[in-house]
Amino acid sequence: MVFFDPLFLLFMIPTMILGFVAQAAVKSKFSKYAKVRTMRGLTGAQAAREILDTNGLYDVRIEEVGGKGLGDHYDPRARVLRLSQDVARHPTVAAVGVAAHEAGHALQHAAGYAPLKLRSAMVPAVQFGSNLAPMIIIGGFFLQAVFRLTQLGYAIAWTGVIGYGLVAVFSVVTLPVELDASARAKKLLYQYNIVDKQELQGVSAVLNAAAWTYVVAALAAIVQLLYWVLRLSGSRR
Repeated sequence: MVFFDPLFLLFMIPTMILGFVAQAAVKSKFSKYAKVRTMRGLTGAQAAREILDTNGLYDVRIEEVGGKGLGDHYDPRARVLRLSQDVARHPTVAAVGVAAHEAGHALQHAAGYAPLKLRSAMVPAVQFGSNLAPMIIIGGFFLQAVFRLTQLGYAIAWTGVIGYGLVAVFSVVTLPVELDASARAKKLLYQYNIVDKQELQGVSAVLNAAAWTYVVAALAAIVQLLYWVLRLSGSRR
């Protein structure tokens, strides 16, 4: 049994590098536009509240999560928009852009946006795939190599690969959800006069950089799935 596979590095190192670059770009853009104050002076929380209320989503609460950093998200089960301190408290281009993006998810939820519903439905299966799939696959290889239980090990390993497949599908489904939320955010921020045209360019820069992280995540999930398919197919021969 091979415990170190150079093929894994060949597959994953490029996506790891892309992931690092994408994350660095997000931090750079956010840091840059976190220094640019908006003309109206609304904080991220205030901008999100205006977007939600104008669209009749008075029951969606906004909560500030502790600490700093981009931990912003919309929880459709609790109907809560959670914003980090850097976003909730500051009247900057970066803050209102991120807050409006999360408000965009609330609008998707209210409208029954199909990709969001699909992504939410997949969460339990994806948690299984991301947490248990590696152990299941390794367990399958172990049964083949040590106990010579070829058929059983092969079947167990493929179960883990299916788990990885769910993660890959989830990552792909996430792309239209995130892109649509950003499109809604940019449209409404300008439509509601929260930002002007110049500030909208900064919002676009921040949200476009964030979008690339989801593209890279989807690519990484697909590449990792392909690796395990090839690895398992090779073990069959």
